[in-house]
Amino acid sequence: MTAPHVIDPARFLSEQLEQASPDLMRSMLTTFINALMSAEADAVCGAEYGARSQDRKNSRNGYRHRDFDTRTGTLDVAIPKLRSGSYFPDWLLERRRRAEAALTTVVATCYLLGVSTRRMEKLVETLGITRLSKSQVSLMAQDLDAQVEAFRTRPLDAGPYTFVAADALVLKVREGGRVVNIHAMIATGVNADGHREVLGIQATSAEDGAGWLGFFRDLTARGLTGVKLVTSDAHAGLVAAIGATLPGASWQRCRTHYAANLMAVTPKSSWPWVKTLLHSIYDQPDAPSVHAHFNRVLNALQEKLPKVADHLERAREDILAFTVFPKGLWRQVWSNNPQERLNKEIRRRTDVVGIFPDRDALIRLVGAVLAEQHDEWTESRRYLSLELIQQSQTVGTTPADALNTKEDTTPELALSA
Repeated sequence: MTAPHVIDPARFLSEQLEQASPDLMRSMLTTFINALMSAEADAVCGAEYGARSQDRKNSRNGYRHRDFDTRTGTLDVAIPKLRSGSYFPDWLLERRRRAEAALTTVVATCYLLGVSTRRMEKLVETLGITRLSKSQVSLMAQDLDAQVEAFRTRPLDAGPYTFVAADALVLKVREGGRVVNIHAMIATGVNADGHREVLGIQATSAEDGAGWLGFFRDLTARGLTGVKLVTSDAHAGLVAAIGATLPGASWQRCRTHYAANLMAVTPKSSWPWVKTLLHSIYDQPDAPSVHAHFNRVLNALQEKLPKVADHLERAREDILAFTVFPKGLWRQVWSNNPQERLNKEIRRRTDVVGIFPDRDALIRLVGAVLAEQHDEWTESRRYLSLELIQQSQTVGTTPADALNTKEDTTPELALSA
């Protein structure tokens, strides 16, 4: 496709109206965009296309095609190529979604800094932005950084946030001439309207107690209130930070992470049996049945695997914290699986980069992905019903001790390893 260099607006409009094409608007928009880019390329070259001029600084060298998403549909536009240097319209990049634009800037920054040059060159070409200038990357990054910063520091005023989940991702960043592991701490929550929100993200050198404490203090300073339950893995620093910053909130140890912890102390030959017993605890119809069945599982394990039974007993309060809340929301709060699905989407985007050139690039890309996910959650149906949230707000902050000590009159488990 050859793009038009000069058009007569009146004649062009008349011809299009006479044809009455069903894709009239798309065709007209494509023509005008190509003509606009041709004019901009002429300005960069210092002379019109095909004209001889002493002021000419550059010349054309064909086109590269790029899909441009608009309200009228996806347009196939022709971006002029130059014999030396490059031309790429900034406004064409601005129409990208935040996460895609963030990925573009991070990849382009890596390319400009010489990080994995061969790989980055291929990625940049795939994105259709070969030979981006440093000024273009800088302008894009400034705009995205402002959006991500506004998202990360916004007031958390949609509370109470009854249920919160927290986790951390390990990503590689170049610092001081070497590659180091940086932990991206992420928290999500369910607001008063029943929708999920991304509450915050911070990058820290180590996933220790100080890092998590600072993270949760920032969340509470921005308005995180009304938390009844926090779901996470058993990282000691994370659990301590929850207790220090969210008084009155229960901690739910992720059942998936705990299963991995229990497997580590279980003989390999016995794990299928132990795993079946563990899962049977969560399959009970109500809270009293869960606790009663937990006791039966302990009795079954005590005889043959006392170490496993002791491990399970010590974790009782942590893995059964969900039972004090309504049955209808157990699946949403007893594990970090929803958070892991979010992490998977982040990994899908960050794996393209591999090693980030700096922390700002990490925050830019991960923050943009989270901002887009936050918007999708806001527009989708409720994660939890208002009735369940209201019931949960009236529940005590610790599991009912009476359920743990209730006399069990049901028969012992007839199971064997």
